[in-house]
Amino acid sequence: MSTDLAIRFDDVRGAAAQLAGHAHRTPVRTSRTADERCGAQLFFKCENFQRMGAFKFRGAYNTLSRFTPEQKRRGVIAFSSGNHAQAVALSARDLGMPSVIVMPQDAPPAKLAATRGYQQGDARSEVILYDRYREDREALGARLAEERGLTLVPPFDHPQVMAGAGTAALELIEDAGPLDALVVCVGGGGLISGSAVAACHLLPQIEVHGVEPEAGDDTRQSLARGEIVRIETPKTIADGAQTQHSGRLTFPVIQRLVKSVVTVSDAQLVATMRFFAERMKMVVEPTGCLAAAALLEGALELRGRRVGVIVSGGNVDLAAFAGFIGGARPGGG
Repeated sequence: MSTDLAIRFDDVRGAAAQLAGHAHRTPVRTSRTADERCGAQLFFKCENFQRMGAFKFRGAYNTLSRFTPEQKRRGVIAFSSGNHAQAVALSARDLGMPSVIVMPQDAPPAKLAATRGYQQGDARSEVILYDRYREDREALGARLAEERGLTLVPPFDHPQVMAGAGTAALELIEDAGPLDALVVCVGGGGLISGSAVAACHLLPQIEVHGVEPEAGDDTRQSLARGEIVRIETPKTIADGAQTQHSGRLTFPVIQRLVKSVVTVSDAQLVATMRFFAERMKMVVEPTGCLAAAALLEGALELRGRRVGVIVSGGNVDLAAFAGFIGGARPGGG
């Protein structure tokens, strides 16, 4: 693997050491029904059982735990639709530093409430809301960081965030054994880039595939054009993948190491949420269903292979979850 990428396998291995005793080693689960439907052996890495309910804790804690004493004193700022927000708030609380979290006004109520809950006990912590369809969260975060002397930790385009996220794939391969393919959800690319670095180092012949929501296929478009494509904020139930573009650091990794990026519809995500609830007794958020949906709903066929599937998170408002899985069965879409 070329060393000109933002992270190397040693960075992922170092993140694993940094996270030991702080992040959960989440379970790898299987389903005979899923295997029969896909004609493959699927190994689900269940990050919905991670601390704060998503893989994002890995990158956030790996990054914040490396702050200098002065950075810790001043505090951290992050922008996020929910999971990175919760991860940074929880990591900051554990490490005894203040946090400022910039979240969209329409963030799922459960994610907003959890973020505020993790911040309790530090009077200097706060949540700032913005309009994701009219305001630029990156510009807002950068301005507040400058004004308040905070350290900005972006949700995906940061080497330590990427390396921390990659520990999910590292653990999956250690626990499940050799895999022929790895399927990962794609938002800004932090999880898939870190995971691809880990997987391709450990298993040089592995195929890594990404999955985006149909409405937010910026990474698929970017791969086709050979450059980062920016889109309008996508309207999809996969709120964790409502990114407008891949990262400056994540995209070169995706270009180098990811074989394909496919898309699935919101209806297919709902069907997969229902599958996880009915068959595997798991609550999985829409974004967390992206990778599995590509296989279960036929957007990606990997018959006869041993396939790792990262289930990225389970933070979904329970009323919304009940509405999704209790509604009429969606069409193929």
